[in-house]
Amino acid sequence: MTNDLTAARAALLQGRMTAAEALAASLERADSAGNTKTYLTRFDAQALAVAQSVDLQRAAGAGLPTLAGLAVSVKALFDVQGQPTTAASRVLAGAPAAQADCPAVARLRSAGAALTGHTNMTEFAFSGVGLNPHHSTPPNAATPALDPEPRIPGGSTSGGAVSVASGAAWAALGSDTGGSIRIPAALQGLVGFKNTARLTPTEGAIPLSTTLDTTCAITRSVRDAVLLHEVLAARCVTLAGRPVGTLRLAVPAPQLDALDSTVARAFERTLATLRQAGAQIDTIPLPELNELAAINATGGFSAAESWAWHRRLLAEHQADYDPRVAVRIRRGETMSAADYIDLTHARADWIARMTLTTRRYDALISPTVPIVAPTIASLASDEAFFAVNALLLRNPSSVNMLDGCALALPCHTPDELPVSLMVWSHALQDDTVLDASLAIEAALSKERS
Repeated sequence: MTNDLTAARAALLQGRMTAAEALAASLERADSAGNTKTYLTRFDAQALAVAQSVDLQRAAGAGLPTLAGLAVSVKALFDVQGQPTTAASRVLAGAPAAQADCPAVARLRSAGAALTGHTNMTEFAFSGVGLNPHHSTPPNAATPALDPEPRIPGGSTSGGAVSVASGAAWAALGSDTGGSIRIPAALQGLVGFKNTARLTPTEGAIPLSTTLDTTCAITRSVRDAVLLHEVLAARCVTLAGRPVGTLRLAVPAPQLDALDSTVARAFERTLATLRQAGAQIDTIPLPELNELAAINATGGFSAAESWAWHRRLLAEHQADYDPRVAVRIRRGETMSAADYIDLTHARADWIARMTLTTRRYDALISPTVPIVAPTIASLASDEAFFAVNALLLRNPSSVNMLDGCALALPCHTPDELPVSLMVWSHALQDDTVLDASLAIEAALSKERS
């Protein structure tokens, strides 16, 4: 790979470019016409100071930090010292500046990231579509070559994905509560890794669901996903280096419903490639996935826990909210304490039953989302919006409910709109999922070459 953060870091080590030159190229992309809605606030001066400092340290013979002074964007719900944290809302537009970096941002900064700005997002992270009525919607950066009509970026980490897909950043810090990293990665031909939630700190970020929220990143390759996870989780990933031919994988049948023709074609082609490489792939019924609608019938964790956080703000400022976000938060208003306790118990039982199946395989594989990115204009009505939102969230949200881990990686050909494969498993199987994803990515790259 020649266009990911790992390759850029190697170019710096070899003296083929400087961190300041790499940052200048990223900022030039950020200034392009397609990125006018990507960032809410730019941190150009700070980023330049970091890149220059890295170059000075290198010139003095010091080692290169992990992220090498390269551009990394930050979703606007994470605290960055000296900046207000608004979650792309109007309600928090006057919020005071954060007094300190949140732990995730502090870890990126300590690893030498040049933080380029707070990126646009679905208001308060409550949608997989990526639209924002307050700051406008950053258009999908991966689709214009195939279709000039602006398409959705995916959400809620919409601006983060656009920053990476457009070349304005090498990686994007984001969050994933029901797919908010993996959906925009899927729709823009990127890699999105949702780790087991407990491995990365969520403190200093505006919560959507304290039960389901995960701090993680969007990258351009699986090896970059490993690198960013090691930084954010402050741990070393152990990779077995297993080839595809040794993997035992399962395809859960419920996650194959309602695939559009492009996704269905790409997914079948991917399965054929992996089988040809020797992978054992079973299609399994996994009926537990069909229970999720009933388990979440009273609103689910996101509704209950977002209502707890927003109820006072909504009472005073509901007119300033995105109406589509407000209505989803207000579902939590009617949930009782008994409903919430029942939900907690139902989830624990569901996880136990799901894990009995998932642990028999190295990983499960599914289409990350069942459709390619629709046009922004096609989602003008609430009916269309909520139908697409439900489709986008269906597959990835099951992993959050499982307290599991998952990686989304591209599986389309250059003449297709982006399609994504999700490699996933239960809690604390992160290294196995990353290892399998590296092997799968290599097999798909070989097939396309």
